[in-house]
Amino acid sequence: MEDVTLAPGLDPDAAPSDEEQSGGDSMLTVVVALVANALLAAAKSAAALFTGSAAMLAEAAHSWSDTGNEVFLLVAERSGRRPRDESHPRGYGRATYVWSLVAAFGLFAVGATVSLWQGVSDLLGEPGEDDTVFWVNYLVLAIAFVLEGTSFLQARRQVHGEASRYGLHPLRYVSRTSDSTLRAVYFEDASALIGIVLVAGAIGLHQLTGSAVWDALGSIAVGLLLGVVAVFLMRRNMEYLLGEGTGERIRREVLARVLAHPQVDRCTYLHVEYVGPQRLFVVAAVDLTGDDAESELALRFRAVEADIERSPVVEDAVLTLAPPDEEALTVDSGVTRRRR
Repeated sequence: MEDVTLAPGLDPDAAPSDEEQSGGDSMLTVVVALVANALLAAAKSAAALFTGSAAMLAEAAHSWSDTGNEVFLLVAERSGRRPRDESHPRGYGRATYVWSLVAAFGLFAVGATVSLWQGVSDLLGEPGEDDTVFWVNYLVLAIAFVLEGTSFLQARRQVHGEASRYGLHPLRYVSRTSDSTLRAVYFEDASALIGIVLVAGAIGLHQLTGSAVWDALGSIAVGLLLGVVAVFLMRRNMEYLLGEGTGERIRREVLARVLAHPQVDRCTYLHVEYVGPQRLFVVAAVDLTGDDAESELALRFRAVEADIERSPVVEDAVLTLAPPDEEALTVDSGVTRRRR
């Protein structure tokens, strides 16, 4: 996934990067979603208790799980921003994926499971007296659509802004971005809006036909929707925890930055992977200019590593000495070759 830009490069005095601005936008997106879901969870729970609607109970479970998930995502944002230290030389960025994975599992365990269980129980159980107060459900769903829509618009604004910067379709960007909190809020809000439409349709069919079966089917539909979204989010976080590589464009840009350093003569190997949202770990085998003694060469390697790490998206850089018999990499030839 290509969702970072190395600009301003190696300049330590440059202005704040797009990645730093993106981090602030992600925090705002999570906070907006948290407030909206907390209000909705309480309103939907009250409506479910008052009307006895299985579909509305599923929506309440959905909102409560989303509220808990936003708390986990706030923890993810704060944990992932901790500066690196001796015990974590590549920073704490992967903590973001751990907490986002917990949030995604919560969406599955609470939202999907409760919705499916409630729907199946009502579908297989004995039909009770139909005294549902339909207008209460419609009112709460209308309010929910407005609040969820507000949260989704904030996430959509951030996604479209970043996708346009990297020349990607918004859905492709949000599916592949290393920013796990943005992806989680976007898909949770999108599924919430779809869920509201499904529940409204189920309640409407219940009212038209007089059969509570539609209400139960609406609950099952919401559960299946949440299950699909949760599995997708868990899978993406697991991929980043295992070490997600970058796209060719990022590798080329990193190689260009390495070769542009005045002390680097050539590079024969390059490995780049994500170690957090828009944070990279770089390993390169290079030859330095000149012919220094081994003790001086080690100091020069450390100095070049420090220069590369001044890029706001490079969390850690490790340089090794390039073997003399290995072919040099060039930006035009590509950098996908791996050392065996």
